[in-house]
Amino acid sequence: MRLAAVRRLAYEAADTGLLSADLAAGIRRVQGAKKLGMRLGNGLTAEEARSLWQQPNVHTVKGSRDRAILAVLLGCGLCRRELIHLAFDHIQRREDHWAIVDLVGNGGHIGTVPMPDWVKPTVDQWLTVAEIT
Repeated sequence: MRLAAVRRLAYEAADTGLLSADLAAGIRRVQGAKKLGMRLGNGLTAEEARSLWQQPNVHTVKGSRDRAILAVLLGCGLCRRELIHLAFDHIQRREDHWAIVDLVGNGGHIGTVPMPDWVKPTVDQWLTVAEIT
């Protein structure tokens, strides 16, 4: 159970009289454990990501599609599973910026992911080349 959930449970127990207020306050002061270790995998540098994104041939439908996929993966930080479940109606304009809205992420969490300015034109180029409306 996450620490925030334990704290909420302690507050609710104190409100209902199942736990003393002093004990609930003590639970509130508990600090979370520090996460130690290293990230797994090999991250890309900005130059490596740019080089990877520019590899597909944009003059073919498949190349345009591949470049759009790489743009969404690299620019928005999506994982493969999130990309697979992505639909065109998820991409919306919010407060003068493009975003992926109502995206179901890890653990079933629903969120909004900002889309960098260079990603949307790449997706639009693929839609034009593939004649998708």
